[in-house]
Amino acid sequence: MTDTSGTPVTTGAEQIAVEETLTQNVLHSFENCTDPRLQHLMQALVRHLHAFIREVRLTEDEWNAAIAFLTEAGHITDEKRQEFIMLSDVLGASMQTINVNNQAYKNATEATVFGPFFAEDAPEIPNGGDIAGGAPGQPCWLEGTVTDTEGEPVPGARIEVWEADEDGFYDVQYGDNRVAGRAHLFSDDQGHYSFWGLAPTPYAIPHDGPVGKLLEATGRSPMRASHLHFMVTAPGKRALVTHIFVAGDELLKYDTVFGVKDSLIKYFEQQAPRTPTPDGRDLDGKTWARSRFDIVLAPTEADSGH
Repeated sequence: MTDTSGTPVTTGAEQIAVEETLTQNVLHSFENCTDPRLQHLMQALVRHLHAFIREVRLTEDEWNAAIAFLTEAGHITDEKRQEFIMLSDVLGASMQTINVNNQAYKNATEATVFGPFFAEDAPEIPNGGDIAGGAPGQPCWLEGTVTDTEGEPVPGARIEVWEADEDGFYDVQYGDNRVAGRAHLFSDDQGHYSFWGLAPTPYAIPHDGPVGKLLEATGRSPMRASHLHFMVTAPGKRALVTHIFVAGDELLKYDTVFGVKDSLIKYFEQQAPRTPTPDGRDLDGKTWARSRFDIVLAPTEADSGH
């Protein structure tokens, strides 16, 4: 065992017995649980939680601080902000859960964290439509295909897309019920999709709450690498939640929620003013960017490891 500085300490046999007895008593308290999975989860949680407390020799003041932290996280959470998801994200728990539940399957697109700013009922746009909804930022053309792992097109796949504006905020953070930087569309008969959005920019996760205080206290940055969110679903296919990231972004190695995967880093090609757009859109002489993201969906049976 170690003390609060990490230095190994010796704990007497009598004290060890007291601590181990308690752990065993708590484990036994779940033996009458009729749900085997719930019993497994609770007993594993107890074993790891008690092991953590004993390893760090948790003080009562630290226990109280942890309770206060969780209470504050609950108070700041509402229908538009989920502080507990951000806590899970910055501890890598979200990303590890994604890894466990989305095991590699052939050439299927890799998954990454969901994030706290997804919203139900995003408006539908046609292929080639615009998700920006008036949000500020550099116009960006995104296109690609949705296929299965055998290379066959997946028509009618629902593609949810959402992103922050150039100021680093999602629409739900403004509090005025605006809907911008998010929409859904469907792949066409050949599995193709395209839309106008905004060139992704880096931003800080909300750090005016307990998670932000935790990051500051531990010398960590709240910054996320530039990214664009996708959630893609289709019958018979494993649901995909992922991002694409911007090649060359200095934050790729320091993404505060550990969401970056090499296969999801894409080149966003800058286009000079008055460069013709793919659909003939007039951008009033503005610069714009373009990128491609080909999505490959695993079959649902991949979830069970088949």
